[in-house]
Amino acid sequence: MAFMRRIWLLTASVLTAADWPAWRGADGSGVFNGTGVPVSWSKTSNVKWRVDLPEPGNSTPIAVGNRIFLTQPKKGGYRMLICLDKATGKQLWEATTKYMSDDPTHSTNPHASASPVSDGERVIAWFGSAGLTAWDLNGKELWSRDLGKQRHTWGYASSPVIHGDRVFLHFGPGDRAFLIALDKRDGKTLWQVDVPAGEGIKFNKWDPRDMYGSWSTPLIADGQLIVTHPKLLRAYNPADGKALWSSEGMGDLVYPSPLAARTAKGDPVIVAPSGFQGPSMVVKMGGSGDVTQSHRLWHTPKSKNFIGTGVSKDGYLYWVATTGVAECVQLATGEVLWSARLSPDVKDGTVWSSVVMNGDNLYITNKSGQTIVYKANPKALEVVSINPVDEATNSSIVIADGDVILRTHSAVWCFSAMK
Repeated sequence: MAFMRRIWLLTASVLTAADWPAWRGADGSGVFNGTGVPVSWSKTSNVKWRVDLPEPGNSTPIAVGNRIFLTQPKKGGYRMLICLDKATGKQLWEATTKYMSDDPTHSTNPHASASPVSDGERVIAWFGSAGLTAWDLNGKELWSRDLGKQRHTWGYASSPVIHGDRVFLHFGPGDRAFLIALDKRDGKTLWQVDVPAGEGIKFNKWDPRDMYGSWSTPLIADGQLIVTHPKLLRAYNPADGKALWSSEGMGDLVYPSPLAARTAKGDPVIVAPSGFQGPSMVVKMGGSGDVTQSHRLWHTPKSKNFIGTGVSKDGYLYWVATTGVAECVQLATGEVLWSARLSPDVKDGTVWSSVVMNGDNLYITNKSGQTIVYKANPKALEVVSINPVDEATNSSIVIADGDVILRTHSAVWCFSAMK
């Protein structure tokens, strides 16, 4: 996938293939290509270490070298970046920001829900209204930016993305939503594109403004910055923020991140699901202006409810709905080849996490803390293992240097294929 490798080449001097330096990995694909990754574990088997956390949080950690970084809320208005030793789980340092002004979010989405990002020299985290901050890997603050208030009934979740010398942030949702590029070295604004506020449909007690917004993390694909906005999938030039192409067809609420993939014929495409049973679509990369008619391969007006992001392999898309139903979809046509519930007997099989792939193995974690490993098999659901830790979580697993890292509401776990 040459069109997906550009971000990797830009950071190869300071990162290695063993790292997981950003939300969804180095290139946003959710794929780890190393070996020796465990496919089974429990609270007592293949546990390398476990470290308690002060209170629940939704963000997924990242891993760089011998360090793990995760964002963490704490009572009293605190938002924290915590650094752990990857070998032992020992806390090496923490950085704390306090924000005491009104800062709404939903009880299911605690503050500090965005993952940090690192280029191997610095780590950058976004804490919503509390700002965007960069530290070196030893915890020294390099710069901090107050980007203004982020206000939405359901909070925020989009993670920053590093590409070359720039860090990109999809700020929002809410009345103030924008895409911004900053110099990763000093935090200075390079460009900003405002995203108009809007309203969704009236639903139960919710204000129509509550039913509109995007929590998705941008993606770098073929040197373009891909963002799923409400109503619209759009590609930007990372150099100046100019729109390159766009396709209509997104929903009013967008939860998953866009995914770069290839059809069985090798055509590069963007997978763009919405959320809240909204539309899903696949759009062929390229073109200019409005490519809805010329490049959109398929569009489903009403899909299953997706919060997490899927993965692709050999022209097939594998994703999991919030109900815990997994599907295999043909990328070129949108045909659902199979659909099956992953774990019907668990207390809460609801899924907010994203699929991660290693070789032919797919990993997905439900809210009960079960990680189901199954095969990337276009013919049928083939479960390899079901791995419980009996701790609630909304986070996705991370694979780094062969270890599996899982953040729950209670702790960070590290699992290893121990001999």
